[in-house]
Amino acid sequence: MIDTKVSIFLKKQGIHLQGKSVAVGVSGGPDSLALLHYLWRMKEKFDLNLLALHVDHMFRGAESYQDALFVRDFCEERKIPFEMIQVNVPEYMKSSGKSSQTAAREQRYQFFEKAMKKHRMELLALAHHGDDQIETILMRLTRGSSGKARAGMPFSRPIADGQIIRPFLCLTKAELESYCEDHQLKPRLDPSNEKDFYIRNRFRRHVLPFLKKENPHVHVHFQRFSEELEKDDEYLIELTNTEMNKVMRKTEGAVTLRIDDFLAMPIPLQRRGIKLILDYLYKELPTSLSAIHIDSIYSMIQNPHPSGSLDFPNGLKITRSYGDLYFEANPVDYEPFSIEINGPGLVKLPDGGMLEAKYWTNQLGEMQKDWSFYVNMSDTNFPLIIRTRRTGDRMSVKGMTGTKKLKDIFIEKKIPLFARDQWPVITDSNDKILWVPGLKKSSDTVEDETMHDAVLILIYKHDLFQGAQGQ
Repeated sequence: MIDTKVSIFLKKQGIHLQGKSVAVGVSGGPDSLALLHYLWRMKEKFDLNLLALHVDHMFRGAESYQDALFVRDFCEERKIPFEMIQVNVPEYMKSSGKSSQTAAREQRYQFFEKAMKKHRMELLALAHHGDDQIETILMRLTRGSSGKARAGMPFSRPIADGQIIRPFLCLTKAELESYCEDHQLKPRLDPSNEKDFYIRNRFRRHVLPFLKKENPHVHVHFQRFSEELEKDDEYLIELTNTEMNKVMRKTEGAVTLRIDDFLAMPIPLQRRGIKLILDYLYKELPTSLSAIHIDSIYSMIQNPHPSGSLDFPNGLKITRSYGDLYFEANPVDYEPFSIEINGPGLVKLPDGGMLEAKYWTNQLGEMQKDWSFYVNMSDTNFPLIIRTRRTGDRMSVKGMTGTKKLKDIFIEKKIPLFARDQWPVITDSNDKILWVPGLKKSSDTVEDETMHDAVLILIYKHDLFQGAQGQ
């Protein structure tokens, strides 16, 4: 019965075992022992090259080591190649601060990847079954997971140069226990599986029996839900990628999102769009990140107030300023700076921008008007100073009488709060403001018809500021 179910399931998933090299993750418990035994029975039929992999997480001392010896002996009796590793996960938990399940999973998959590469295995078979799938989906929904995570465990995913498969997602725990009895297998039992300390165990012991009482075939419906949600999400993510490229701009460690254009997208794409941004900025998504965080971003986007900020896990800062939303991974606290310019050259500024000074010639071509400034060297007090803003800064603006507060210029141009303290201000040696790149020029700027050899051209470049200016 199990053979037929698994065969139909694998065919439905498009997996053919004929001639494959298959590594099997084996703990020694009923599920993984049944999987290893099943594939061993199919070895000649499908011409399989098998490899058993075991990880001793060292949680239970001598008892867990006996599990390793049990799996080793099981494999020796059946001439199945066997490889194992001992990892002191409790020590890794102390050094990393990660939970027992997260730490154990990381170490286990690191070993699996190395073994897959070392032995050039095509598939890694894991023994997760239908009941595991129900528990996983319910746990993630309860925790507030979003997107594809709600679909639970995928049947397959890439690992090393091959892929993981889960042939038993079509079966129940009871079916695997019956399989072990029918084939006189005597698996090892982990006593921790009976304790309510672990979240999964609480779902397994208290929620799953209720669902199975309502419908003994509930695992089939959960697996179908998982597969449908995964396929739907893949299609929607393709659409999201296309649309998000039209409404956002990415730089290293930062993303700028145009709010009005983003809100014009269909809502299903909006939620996935936020998730795409978070995936881009986080090297590894924090376990604490959930749908609640995405909801908080939505609240800030839809708030009528034009500014606001959120602090996300692992140092991610999200800031709203007028019509834009800025995502910064580990934003830097910039110190005020003041740098002198005495003539031509290239100055790299602490904020990542660059200011280039050149003598004017007819060969320079057309400059970007807002991001270039012409200085008459004979009429200007040198050296020029590039600095950050100061309290009380004012400047005379070309085309206006009197002076204008720099603070008001930033507000009128809708410059984000976080950008104002980094924005460069160009002054002469008497601290008279000549130019605020991209925003305003003083009345002392040189007109094109007065160009001559004594003119110095300043050109400012900064990806973030040039995207933020004057939306």
